[in-house]
Amino acid sequence: MSERSKGMWLCALAMVTVGSTVVASKLIASGLPPFTATALRFALALPVFVVLMGFMRARWPRPDRHDAVLLLCQAAAGSVGYTVLLILGVRWAPAADAGVVTGTLPAMAALVAVLALRERPGRYLIGGIVLASLGVLAITLRPGDGGGERTSTALLGNLLVLGAVALESLFILLNKRLRVPLAPLVQSTAMVALGLLLSVVPALLERAWLRPVPAEALAGVAYYALVPTVAGFLLWYAGAARLRGAEAALFTALMPVSALVLAAWWLGEAVGWLGEAVGWAQVAGAACVLGAVGLVSLDGRRREGAVKPADVYSQSFACRKAHGEGSSSAHRKSNIPEQGNST
Repeated sequence: MSERSKGMWLCALAMVTVGSTVVASKLIASGLPPFTATALRFALALPVFVVLMGFMRARWPRPDRHDAVLLLCQAAAGSVGYTVLLILGVRWAPAADAGVVTGTLPAMAALVAVLALRERPGRYLIGGIVLASLGVLAITLRPGDGGGERTSTALLGNLLVLGAVALESLFILLNKRLRVPLAPLVQSTAMVALGLLLSVVPALLERAWLRPVPAEALAGVAYYALVPTVAGFLLWYAGAARLRGAEAALFTALMPVSALVLAAWWLGEAVGWLGEAVGWAQVAGAACVLGAVGLVSLDGRRREGAVKPADVYSQSFACRKAHGEGSSSAHRKSNIPEQGNST
C-alpha cells in the first residue's frame, strides 16, 4: 500500500472516531453528569498523552502570561465547554441530529473568524455558511414531529450541541492568538491537563458517586477518552503527514456521515439507549453539511490563510502550529508530529 493510500485510510478512520463521539456522548448522558464525565475523560486520557510526550522526548511548554491565559481559555471553551454541552445536548436530541450539527464545525469556525477578524467572506464561504445553516434547520424544524414537549426538548438539545460547536470555534480562533504556537502533541497534552483541572471542582459538586452509574455510561467515557481523544489524534496526524492539506480536507466530510451511520448501527443493536431512528431529515441535513464542508474547503484553497476544514479538525484534535500545512516535511518524518522548535 502506498504512503498516500495509508494516509487516506488513516484520515478516514480519524473522522470515524470524531463521528462516534456523539454516540459515546449519548451513552454517557444516560448515567453520568456532564462535568463528572468530562473529568473522567481527561483523567483517563492524560496518562496516555504524558507517556507519548516522554516517548517523543517533547518538552513541556513554558508560556508567558499572555499565552498562559489563552491556553486556559482554550481549555475552558474547547476542552470542557464543548464536552459538557455535547453531553447535555445529546441527552435531549437524537445522536443523528447531533452528528449533523457537529459536522458544521468548519463553517462555524469560518463564520466566527469572519465576525471576529472582520474579514470579507468570499462567495464560497458564504455558500458554505448558508448550506450549514440549512442543514441545521433541516433537522431542527423537520415536519412530522407534531410539536409538543418532544419537539421542544429536541430543539433545546440541538441548540446545546450548536453551542458546543461555537465554543470549539472559539477554541480555534484563540489558537491563532498564541504568540508561540505549540506543537500538536504538546498542546493536546496541555489541553487535557487543563481540562481536567477546570472540570474537577464542578465534578465533585455533582456528587455522582452517590447514585449508581450504568456500565454503558462508564464504557462511553472510557471510549471517548481513549479512542476519539487519543487514537483519533494519532490517526489524524499520521494520515495528514502523508497527504496534502487539500486532500486531508476532503476526509473531514466523513464526520457527519460516520455519525449518522454509527447512530443507525447502535439503534439497531440497542434501541433503548438511543431511542431515535435516522430519518430523511438527518440525511438531508447531512447532505447540506457535506456541501458546506466542500465550499469552505474551496474557499480555503482560494484564499491563503482562510479557514480550511482540515486545519479546523487538526486544531480540534491537537491545535496544530498556526497556519501549518498537513503535508509539511517535518510531519512526514514520523507518524506522530515532530516537535520542531515550536516549544
